[in-house]
Amino acid sequence: MNLESPNITVNKSATDVFNFLSNLKNFEDLMPENISKFEILEEDKFLFALKGMPEIILKKKEVNPPNTIVLGAAGGKIDFSLTGEINEIDATTSEVQLKFNGDFNPMMAMMIKGPITKFIETLVTKIPNAISA
Repeated sequence: MNLESPNITVNKSATDVFNFLSNLKNFEDLMPENISKFEILEEDKFLFALKGMPEIILKKKEVNPPNTIVLGAAGGKIDFSLTGEINEIDATTSEVQLKFNGDFNPMMAMMIKGPITKFIETLVTKIPNAISA
């Protein structure tokens, strides 16, 4: 299952956006309002839970400054990745898109498509305000 967020324009350079997303602590500011837990486990790993959902651990898997950061599932029964793609428009503006990729059976995919789509849209739309704060 492949899902993509809308492209969001950020009034920061690609390097600034990349550095913001590379600091996993910043993901706490991007989480939806229904977050029930957020914890940094290691420099490159964090745990979060949304109300009514199981805890998810994400680990930084790949970085290609200043254009790509890939977070992947760290343990658990489900293997998936969340990729942040950053494209520089000019020296002070960039465009960001989040892409979710996971291998799920059709029943599971049908159940989680809506919530995951909403989740990645929430994350990406909060980036411009969070990075400026």
